Amino acid sequence: MIYPGDLEQKLGFDQIRLRLTNYCLCSLGQRLVGLMKFSPDFEEVKTRLLQNLEFKQILDKGEAFPTSNFFDPEILFQTVAIEESFIEEEEFLKIGLSLQVIVDCQSFLFKTKEVYTELWKLSEPVNVPTRILNTLLSKLDERGKIKDNASVELARIRKRLREEEGRARKITEQIFRQAVSHGWVPDGVSPAIREGRVVIPILSEHKRKLKGFILDESATGQTIYLEPAEVLEANNEIRDLEHADRREVIKILKELTALLRSHLPELRQAYQFLAWIDFTRAKAKLAQDLDADLPNLTNSPDLNWMHARHPLLYLTLKGKRSIVPLTIDLTLNDRMLLVSGPNAGGKSVCLKTVGLIQYMGQSGLLVPLHDKSTLGIFQDVFLDIGDQQSIENDLSTYSSHLRNMSHFIQHASGGTLVLMDELGAGTDPNFGGGIAQAVLATLLEKQVWGVATTHYYNLKLFAENNTGIRNGAMLFD
Repeated sequence: MIYPGDLEQKLGFDQIRLRLTNYCLCSLGQRLVGLMKFSPDFEEVKTRLLQNLEFKQILDKGEAFPTSNFFDPEILFQTVAIEESFIEEEEFLKIGLSLQVIVDCQSFLFKTKEVYTELWKLSEPVNVPTRILNTLLSKLDERGKIKDNASVELARIRKRLREEEGRARKITEQIFRQAVSHGWVPDGVSPAIREGRVVIPILSEHKRKLKGFILDESATGQTIYLEPAEVLEANNEIRDLEHADRREVIKILKELTALLRSHLPELRQAYQFLAWIDFTRAKAKLAQDLDADLPNLTNSPDLNWMHARHPLLYLTLKGKRSIVPLTIDLTLNDRMLLVSGPNAGGKSVCLKTVGLIQYMGQSGLLVPLHDKSTLGIFQDVFLDIGDQQSIENDLSTYSSHLRNMSHFIQHASGGTLVLMDELGAGTDPNFGGGIAQAVLATLLEKQVWGVATTHYYNLKLFAENNTGIRNGAMLFD
């Protein structure tokens, strides 16, 4: 369980999501970034982290992993699923190129499966139908247009179309040369296309000297564009052939679309693989930014961290000045840490570092810790931080804190990580300190893990005199 509902925003995990989204190559990976969530399942977390680590190794080594032509076809597949529908030529080109990328990714991972085992497992069930790739290759040219030889009928139509276009040009050039010799044509012009038909520019005062049909005129009205009567028949034939060409192309597109439709389950599985590759690559890019690593994992609550760096603070200060890392060790005997110290001493940053790194790790992201650290698995993360006054819900700041404390006491267990900032603050110290101590005592009885920050002296004495909790202090530089 995650509490409260806006925990990600309070810890800054929403900024981590944004960075991941920006690293994705297409909406396939971006969609998985949006679906990424905290998991209490050890095997799932372990698998995601190993995938992340393997892709980071690919990037660190500079290996030639395919990264071009990533494409999300889901909207097109919705059209493909409809009988007698079709998608356009350019869209088939995108599908063809992206399917080839999927095959190339599989080929890379097959050759390196002994090294990148978890990534290979992702690709193993994927089957890109060879028939689809071969058919698209035979029907489309490199610009994504249907080839002349895609069908016998299309080849015939396009042959006649070229012949008629050649005949129309020949007649037009003949008439154009005649018009030029008589001075009927403006200087420096040539035959043009208007409304898909070949026309000759003629000076307005000579428009009656050539038989034909006026299709357009210049902005000044001094030049008209005339389709010679002799070319009319050829132009009409060209128009008819263009319509026939489009009808035949649509027929071919429907056949190609039907081919995709018959393989939709395999195609969706293939693109789901591409989505995971895009998503995992983005996670690896973030890991490089954070200089993140895979710590030791354990299938139980544990928190023994060395050189822990707050991810967002590290990114902010990177290249400007060094960050002071934290060493935090919670054990079965001392599950809770009470952090005190002056204002601006870093207590809240310490607390957020614990929360954000743990949340990242259990969301499948490599974390900025020393690789000898131990990252455990918690079932819940509960957070109480900041001014949570709510006018809409008629809650004062302290009432909100009390509501959170009540939730912690009712729902926390030995698998819960509780993070409480400025425990007991917001009210009369005589009352706040006492209530805070009672909350701590109850959480200790429930064997809850956690970090709390405070200014209260009575809480420091409580931590000193009770087992299961330790004092920690921040110093102001």
